[in-house]
Amino acid sequence: MNTTLATRHAMSKKPASDAADLAAQAFAAALERELAQRGLPGGPDRDSLMRAAASACREQLARRWAATQQADATRGEAAPVRRVHYLSMEFLMGRALANALAALQLDAPLRAALDAQGQSLSDVLEREPDAALGNGGLGRLAACFLDSFAELGLPSFGYGLRYQYGMFAQGIQGGRQVEAPDDWLRAGNPWEIHRPELRYPVGFGGRVQVEEGGARRWLPAETLVAQAYDFIVPAHHSERVSTLRQWHAAAEAPIDFKAFCQGDYAAAAKHRVAADALNWVLYPDDSTEAGRELRLKQEAFLVSASLQDLIQRHLREGGELRSLGRRNAIHLNDTHPALAPAELMRLLMDEQGLGWNEAWAITRQAVSYTNHTLMPEALETWPVRMFETLLPRHLDIIYEINHRFLAEVRQRFPGDEGLIARVSLIDEGGTYGGERRVRMAALSIVASHRVNGVAALHSELMVQTIFADYARLFPERFHNVTNGVTPRRWLQQANPALSALIDARIGRGWRQDLGQLAQLKPLAADVGLGRELQAVKRANKEKLAALIRRELGLVVSPDSLFDVQIKRIHEYKRQLLNILHVIARYQAIVANPGADWTPRTVVIAGKAASAYQMAKSIIQLAHDVARVVNSDPRVGDKLKLAYLPNYGVSLAETIIPAADLSEQISTAGTEASGTGNMKFALNGALTIGTWDGANIEMAEAMGVENMFVFGLRTEAVAQIKALGYDPRLYVEENLQLKRVIEAIAQGDFSNGDTGRYRALVDKLLGSDPYLLMADFADYLAAQARVDALFRQPEAWAERALRNIAGMGWFSSDRTIAEYIERVWAVQSLR
Repeated sequence: MNTTLATRHAMSKKPASDAADLAAQAFAAALERELAQRGLPGGPDRDSLMRAAASACREQLARRWAATQQADATRGEAAPVRRVHYLSMEFLMGRALANALAALQLDAPLRAALDAQGQSLSDVLEREPDAALGNGGLGRLAACFLDSFAELGLPSFGYGLRYQYGMFAQGIQGGRQVEAPDDWLRAGNPWEIHRPELRYPVGFGGRVQVEEGGARRWLPAETLVAQAYDFIVPAHHSERVSTLRQWHAAAEAPIDFKAFCQGDYAAAAKHRVAADALNWVLYPDDSTEAGRELRLKQEAFLVSASLQDLIQRHLREGGELRSLGRRNAIHLNDTHPALAPAELMRLLMDEQGLGWNEAWAITRQAVSYTNHTLMPEALETWPVRMFETLLPRHLDIIYEINHRFLAEVRQRFPGDEGLIARVSLIDEGGTYGGERRVRMAALSIVASHRVNGVAALHSELMVQTIFADYARLFPERFHNVTNGVTPRRWLQQANPALSALIDARIGRGWRQDLGQLAQLKPLAADVGLGRELQAVKRANKEKLAALIRRELGLVVSPDSLFDVQIKRIHEYKRQLLNILHVIARYQAIVANPGADWTPRTVVIAGKAASAYQMAKSIIQLAHDVARVVNSDPRVGDKLKLAYLPNYGVSLAETIIPAADLSEQISTAGTEASGTGNMKFALNGALTIGTWDGANIEMAEAMGVENMFVFGLRTEAVAQIKALGYDPRLYVEENLQLKRVIEAIAQGDFSNGDTGRYRALVDKLLGSDPYLLMADFADYLAAQARVDALFRQPEAWAERALRNIAGMGWFSSDRTIAEYIERVWAVQSLR
């Protein structure tokens, strides 16, 4: 940890117990006041109690927020760490009340107050909706980072959008995914703080005017207003907090009064509805032109409001523009905020009057970029024509950045026009069927002083494949920072019984320094400790079994092996391979029901993007298979398949502590990192996984013998594809696999409908881009090893303890400390 940060952290320790008692008394008084204000006939309901508790917590958080901002504003020019501005399209925060109570040490006062009301703390906590501000691992990583920003005392702001309906609420009808608005704000958000004084204009469309002397100025046709809302994230071991500042879009102009008076109310409010649409949904369906345009506007809106806020704060604190890059870091969480360099250049030149060279030097100092994918198709690009329509001044600036960049490349590599075409910020149409497009990842790399991947293998492959040319040009910019998760949310809060067990054996220090979990390693073979761990796991499994029965009407046995895969539904994550194993297992049980089967409950959860038809087909297949398997009396408790709908943070907090086996089965070389794998292992689940992403570093940390590794490795994947991969050969050579594919194709799980999964089967047999057929046999062999070990409870518990003991390095505190040292510290600019 940075020395200055550590010192600040030590100085801001929580006060002694008498001060803590005063805080508890203040909290109780605030809670009583809130309950009185919300007085309801017959006493407060659980929703009112939850909101009263949140308001009472918020008073103390607001005080800590003010102290944190004051300390950060006066940190001085000589501060070794810049204030970090973390730009992300999503922050998957989850519920906030339990986290705030733990950080403020107010669990006991609230429990006592609720007891007096005849209510339980757990019931009240359940009334809080999940904040629908994110979707998957990218957003949850950003939320973990906010926790670590606070814990490490890092001057920082997270910046995102205030989505009213999230991505969507997932429902299941007839086995099919259906989407509905996730109306999480319908009763307001007790945690957010409206900041009416923080409002910034954001323009779209219009034209670029050339002024006297050649200066260019943008005259937007449409201007929206970005309104700030703050969400406070507290540290658990100090008085520090971090801030998530969310932007809400509103129309600049009031209603069209003339249209209103004429009775055309729709026309009178048309511009207000168009502005509000930016607030509605995370990742609008981009299968339509309107959806793509809305998404680009969201990204530009986030970037412009955040950078205007940054500049105004810098100037307000007495900083000169020329020191902006030395005192402020702007970090891009993937390519969604990649407009930041162009917008910063526009603000510095057009609004602040700097010249190109000065503005570019500041931009290069400030900006850094994290890449989260190895898939070229996942790197955002936008049609030039869309920029011309919506962001003409930004396109001007991108063209100029590209012109200067390519001139430098030509000087270094004269005559290599192939290289020029590959690294240009503009794809001239060779990749996209003749349509010129802006490459947002290229813009991020060229404008950044540091670029990182999120696991060792990912970072290595990143510079060997998708960014090989840029790594050749800027080798010093590329590095690795492996992701991590916050132990406060994913062990302390999600699994209090396991946390208490660890406390009893090694003390509480691991909550702040996760590396102390290594003290469990010499205790792993302790049979007594193993039995205590199994008792904790059993209780968590009973809780999940109750949830499955409540949600699905399905009875599952807590004595069975809980085999879990929860993540975004995508072909490369290979939920389909998991389902193929379920089918193979089902067929084997039906063929020999009297065999000594290890009972297994397979749990899957996750959302498919609304326009991703193959992912939706996988969800439907999972439900069709579950309907057949779960209702077959020959199978009984030997095998169950449960697909839990509307996956989110709170559901994960119930599922992860109950898991025995964690499925991390992406095709080698496709998963950037994965953080779900870390959460599962931290909670005592064993991993079955490919040699991919952070699985590799986890195996090295805990011992590869404590993980069930299977499948082709990255080099073999590349080799088999280069030689010409034919998935049909694997099917023909493996009778078990052939029976599985035939069962799907023949309609065994779709009531005889042979057309339902024709496209899915044809893709598996025709191209199988993620090599499910090639990995199937080894996957089943690994599952057989899982069965064998699960029949030995003491041996299984020992491995589970070794998993937990090996997870100390995978804390987001360590991740953020590495970013500080290599990216955000002032010395990283030298």
